[in-house]
Amino acid sequence: MNSKERWLLPAGINEILPNEANYLEKLRRRLLDLYASWGYELVIPPMVEYLESLLVTRGDALDLQTFKLIDQLTGRLMGVRADMTPQVARIDAHHLKRQVPTRLCYLGTVLHTRPNNFAGSRSPLQVGAELYGYQGIAADVEILSLMLETLREVGIEEFQVDIGHVSIYQNLIEQTKLNPQEKEDLFDAMKRKAVTEINELLSNVSAPLRQMLSELVQLNGDRNILQEARQVFSAATPEIHTALDDLEALSLSPQFREVSLHFDLAEARGYHYHTGIVFAAYVSKHGQAIAKGGRYDVGYNRPATGFSTNLLTLLSLLENPLSETTSAIFAPAQQDDATLTAKVQELRQAGEIVISGLANQTGDAQAMGCDRELRLMANGWEVVSFEK
Repeated sequence: MNSKERWLLPAGINEILPNEANYLEKLRRRLLDLYASWGYELVIPPMVEYLESLLVTRGDALDLQTFKLIDQLTGRLMGVRADMTPQVARIDAHHLKRQVPTRLCYLGTVLHTRPNNFAGSRSPLQVGAELYGYQGIAADVEILSLMLETLREVGIEEFQVDIGHVSIYQNLIEQTKLNPQEKEDLFDAMKRKAVTEINELLSNVSAPLRQMLSELVQLNGDRNILQEARQVFSAATPEIHTALDDLEALSLSPQFREVSLHFDLAEARGYHYHTGIVFAAYVSKHGQAIAKGGRYDVGYNRPATGFSTNLLTLLSLLENPLSETTSAIFAPAQQDDATLTAKVQELRQAGEIVISGLANQTGDAQAMGCDRELRLMANGWEVVSFEK
């Protein structure tokens, strides 16, 4: 590498420049204030920890996304966090150990070995909230409501929410008695909604069960699809009817009356660790989910549901988010003037941005982004707009 290329960053690793950093910081404060108003307490997990604690039961996908390194003090394998959710669950289970429902939120950078999609970032700014210790549907309703409120707080008003319940698929596939490889093949065919292939993979499965799995991929649409599902699964196990009850209760929640809800009962995203309702938000002209969550189990025997999103992705969806101009006051370079120093301090304490000039510096006040300046008037130092 020649000296001119030393400043280049690795693919998918980005730095944030002043205007965007300032906007993101304001957004970060607003979101944390929003979560606090709902009773969610902020936690700050470590950037690295021992690998077995990071991965828990999340499966191969998270393992592949995690950078590994050796701890020089112990020789043990560590990982750089690729997802903060397992860390927050560990904090709840091993540090807080509360008997009451616990609400936690977080915001920080995670690191991926590869981008999730073409030209995506490998260092997302993950923000999310988790609710532990409550098994009822009310927790899922609250978390989904908070996820949607997060999008609105950022400035995203038009979105669609996809909702599923992984226990429907989990329950059906366990009844098939397929081996692990056959289950993976079926899962892939279900994702592609390849009905012919699904029927071929289920050729040795009982006809009623094969029919339910085959029709499962067609069960997607608005709230009315839940009634159709009742007919398809009329002879199904009680667990599936309980899942449909949960989805119906969520669909009737007053918080979502004005929200575009789309139900996909074949949704099995993350079925290795998700245990109930799952949801994701989408916007037009963006193929990937912009926020997602659901009920899950990462091995701590504690009811849990939550959501997360990438704040950088949300920012990229906004039109001209950085168009707002900064209002700043320029103070001339007169360090020996006590009255000027006092005035500058007074203005800063009042919330103004005051940039002090430097002796013989290059560039004037406006070149430094100031729209006003301090001038010595008959009554002392006063803030004057450049238009005056």
